[in-house]
Amino acid sequence: MARHCRASRACRRGRRAALAWDPWIAEGARKWNDANVLVMSLKRTDPQTARAIVDAWLSVDEPDPDEAANIARLGELER
Repeated sequence: MARHCRASRACRRGRRAALAWDPWIAEGARKWNDANVLVMSLKRTDPQTARAIVDAWLSVDEPDPDEAANIARLGELER
């Protein structure tokens, strides 16, 4: 994984990806992990669910303030 991240632009510091197969996962990833990259398997996700996932993702404006300490810890791990 580390070798892949060094080669990939998507693994730069400050980027957090979330694999979502259901809308609540996309919403939670934005709220609880401050994820800023959405990943879906279009092979396993039908178009209606994919739209619902994107809508849920975009519905979150800011992370949950109660999760600030956990999100800060993620930032420390990125260093």
